[in-house]
Amino acid sequence: MPPPSDIVKVAIEWPGANAQLIEMDQKRALSSIIREVCDGWSLSGSEQFALRYADGPQLYITEQSRSEIKNGTILRLAISPARAARQLLERVQSHGIDARLEALKELAKLSADPTFAAEFINMEGIGTLARLVESGTHFGEMLAFTLTAFLELMDHGIVSWDLISLSFIKQIAGYVNQPMVDVSILQRSLAILESMVLNSHSLYHRVAQEITVGQLIGHLSNQEIQTYAIALINALFLKAPEDRRQVEFTNPLEQHLTEMASTLAQKHLRSIILNHIIRGNRPIKAEMAHQLYVLQVLTFNLLEERMMTKMDPNDQAQRDVIFELRRIAFDGENDPTGTEKRKAMYTKDYKMLGFTNHVNPAMDFTQTPPGMLAVDNMLYLAKVHQDTYIRIVLENSSREDKHECPFGRCAIELTRMLCEILQVGELPNEGCNDYHPMFFTHDRAWEEFFCVCIQLLNKTWKEMRATAEDFNKVMQVVREQITRALAMKPSSLDQLKNKLRGLNYSEILRLRQSERMSQDDFQSPPIIELRERIQPEILELIKQQRLNRLCEGSCFRKLGNRRRQEKFWFCRLSLNHKVLHYGDLDESPQGEVPFELLSDKIPVSDIKSVVTGKDCPHMKEKSALKQNKEVLELAFSVLYDPDETLNFVAPNKYEYCIWTDGLCALLGREMGSDLTRSDLDTLISMEMKLRLLDLENITIPEAPPPVPKEPSSYNFSYNYS
Repeated sequence: MPPPSDIVKVAIEWPGANAQLIEMDQKRALSSIIREVCDGWSLSGSEQFALRYADGPQLYITEQSRSEIKNGTILRLAISPARAARQLLERVQSHGIDARLEALKELAKLSADPTFAAEFINMEGIGTLARLVESGTHFGEMLAFTLTAFLELMDHGIVSWDLISLSFIKQIAGYVNQPMVDVSILQRSLAILESMVLNSHSLYHRVAQEITVGQLIGHLSNQEIQTYAIALINALFLKAPEDRRQVEFTNPLEQHLTEMASTLAQKHLRSIILNHIIRGNRPIKAEMAHQLYVLQVLTFNLLEERMMTKMDPNDQAQRDVIFELRRIAFDGENDPTGTEKRKAMYTKDYKMLGFTNHVNPAMDFTQTPPGMLAVDNMLYLAKVHQDTYIRIVLENSSREDKHECPFGRCAIELTRMLCEILQVGELPNEGCNDYHPMFFTHDRAWEEFFCVCIQLLNKTWKEMRATAEDFNKVMQVVREQITRALAMKPSSLDQLKNKLRGLNYSEILRLRQSERMSQDDFQSPPIIELRERIQPEILELIKQQRLNRLCEGSCFRKLGNRRRQEKFWFCRLSLNHKVLHYGDLDESPQGEVPFELLSDKIPVSDIKSVVTGKDCPHMKEKSALKQNKEVLELAFSVLYDPDETLNFVAPNKYEYCIWTDGLCALLGREMGSDLTRSDLDTLISMEMKLRLLDLENITIPEAPPPVPKEPSSYNFSYNYS
């Protein structure tokens, strides 16, 4: 008979004594259990003791967290959080250097525990640490441990960052600005400044007065601190007031960037990121990829103001931009002097430029998005790539076969499309790593990207032999060409051009036909019957592949980790498919993690169900990364007896599909992800092609009749990249 669900069998350790093996009744008060354990070792004053985990982070166990204890867990009897906090607070203020160092080292480790942190903070511990930093008497390891403990304590959100003094900020900023500072101190100082900026509007202004983006650029060449430096740059950029980070155009023909935008756009910063990070000799880790993505998003968001600004048809300065576009294309030096003749000629030129409103083309730019951003893109093309601009305009304006490509209309719609693809104006998503290296290879990457894409649009228009009625169809093809090329992550704009050359209209048609093959090409009754016969066999292959991947295991990031020091955990299925093993890791693993290193486990027989998205318990919590759409789409939870959950956020959509499908297969339920449907269609089509090919290759000899061939089988051994 299995033990009651409220009884957990654990081992409890105490230094110098044999471990106690007890059955912990979860309905019994924790203080009563601790008293019984202390009596077993003849320890008095049980109220001065507490239980902690012996492995992993070694967190204190409270009435609120005790439900997480599993059968077979090893616990340790330790002094209570209040007693530990009081002792450490006394030791960190002692005069002995060695004793203080050991105390700070232990404090840095314990501060990650929320129970201990609450006790230490209640004893004014944070103020004590701040005064130690402000004194300027700590250096080396002692200072590094002090800053680590301070950051861990503040990260619990118990104390407001607004209480931090100006002298403390100046001291931390001083470490960042000093040329020769220990790497560990620099890392923690940058992380503290980042947290200040992100968590307090008033502290942003204080930090911005002490340290600038320009001062941080030098740290980007140091591989050990560059992630921390770029994270602080992003924080300063994200929290900067509008007038310091938005793009400001005092004259539409001459672009002027304000302080923050100017700093971020300067060549030196971009080249440092490109040469020392993107093209550096180390692979880019997930956290750095996320910071590059954030910087890319924030940089593109500088375009939002122009994107949402309508052209004022009565503003002469704005209308001058359109006159300039006409002048560059048609060289209006020999314009007729008469007002009526000039007006008639302008109307004709505006029609040749491809504007919808020939009389007053300013009206074409009154819709937002893309607003004035479309004007800026067109003017950049006309000025910087003048030959290309003139060629596109003239070769279409001279056509009389209704196949002309309307440059103005195309440029406006293309700008809107690029804003949608690159999500201009949207805040960065937590956990997203989708940055594009090519946008860091040019000082005017957005404008150059537009110039490449407008040439693609013109080329595709000609390949499709499109007319004005086909405008939307052309734009759909161009969107597909651009998104497919971006998915290949070209490292430069030249590489983007090469990718787009390979994605001409004929290739897009071929790809579409290939992707539709499973739906369109096999609709006859015999083929449908063959497909139905093959499907169970293919589904079984997919199921085995999913289970094999679960046996290999995957690494997941810890939720709610705001700092650069990433925390991970690993989960894998036992080879006999009966147990899920999981446990915390110090860093992202390279390859499989042995079962011995995964301290926790869940019997598959205890799993009740798998839930996804907003139905997950960790997505219902307010702190769950603001429940942004991307995280919701990657979240899933395993619900198991008794009323326990194991919560996941997959690193990408592929891993999400693999795990949710694999867990469903494990529970004998239908695998319903997009990946399974895609695999099923692809593999069935390939198997049917092989079998049909066998039939086509059968010849009819005179005698004897041929031996029928065995049906071909497809070895399901490929993987996704």
